[in-house]
Amino acid sequence: MRYYLIAGEASGDLHAANLMRELRKQDNQAVFRCWGGELMQMQGGELVKHYRDLSYMGFLEVILHLWTIAGNFSLCRKDILEYKPDLLILIDYPGFNLRIAKFAHAKGIRVFYYISPQLWAWRSSRVKQIKKSVERMFVILPFEKEFYHRHNFSVDFVGHPLLDEINVSGRFKDKTAFLREHGLNESRAIVALLPGSRKQEINKILRILLQVIPDFPEYQFVIAGAPSIPASFYQHQIGDRPVKIISGNTYELLHQSAAALVTSGTATLEAALLGIPQVVCYKGSFFSYFLARLVVHVKFISLVNLVMDREVVRELIQSDLTREHLSRELNNILNNEETRKKVTSDYAALSEKLGGKGASEKVARLMIQYLKQK
Repeated sequence: MRYYLIAGEASGDLHAANLMRELRKQDNQAVFRCWGGELMQMQGGELVKHYRDLSYMGFLEVILHLWTIAGNFSLCRKDILEYKPDLLILIDYPGFNLRIAKFAHAKGIRVFYYISPQLWAWRSSRVKQIKKSVERMFVILPFEKEFYHRHNFSVDFVGHPLLDEINVSGRFKDKTAFLREHGLNESRAIVALLPGSRKQEINKILRILLQVIPDFPEYQFVIAGAPSIPASFYQHQIGDRPVKIISGNTYELLHQSAAALVTSGTATLEAALLGIPQVVCYKGSFFSYFLARLVVHVKFISLVNLVMDREVVRELIQSDLTREHLSRELNNILNNEETRKKVTSDYAALSEKLGGKGASEKVARLMIQYLKQK
């Protein structure tokens, strides 16, 4: 079968690539065309557009790039019609993918959606659009199934794909070997800095994260570089600070770290599943944040706290994201043994709630099953 997949960010590239691998196991005639990244290419996907050319953070940034975004929509619609896929698979990325779903459905193309847009946080009215345009939805957070049930739409909860990606036997190196490979100090523990995967958020957040370095002279700070961002982009903000950059190896870096400062997003869940105490950080433009406060209706911004429905990790948002607050919270998760024990216990409960391993295999199996039903 001919599959057309669209992922608009690094996490989508990862989950789509794993899905492609599992689809090929069940469909030896599978052919893939995609919008995504290097991981999807490595699974045999013919890449139309890289996600680094699609990511715009916040309301203001979207407005400033409307012309480019309109061009991407036009290119995508044209390319889908020329490719004539048996199935369009959309991975998260709702601002783009929901419009493409509506277009594809109107053209008689079957549409499956993997990793639900966060409609439970804002614009739940979009469920009506999904019910019209999306044939099957596969969700990865336990409370999403109930959310869609309340809107009379049956979905499949498949568990979170990160449980497979992170818990790979033999994934991680010996700590000494890791430190030596990257020229790190063997006598100082690591604090990982995860400033995001988009240039806009890195610009906003990294400069604040770097301010706490003098407060922790006994630790070494290492940035988890996004694969699509050149080291020179980070270096511009680092200046002469003693900070290393390790790109494309976030799980290994987190595994070897004592704690992490993490920009809100999928990375908060990755750190949790690896058992790393963390402080969650977020800062956007004033205009974007003001508008978000008007329309977003959730108690927390991190997936860890959202799944657990309580504060497991500390969140520093907008004006709360300061050197003073960061330093205080980082000191707490590094040096307070009671805090670290509680975090470990909460993380174990989180892992259980996420539904176990095998998400990618389950999704592929269900997709093939549903495709055969019509």
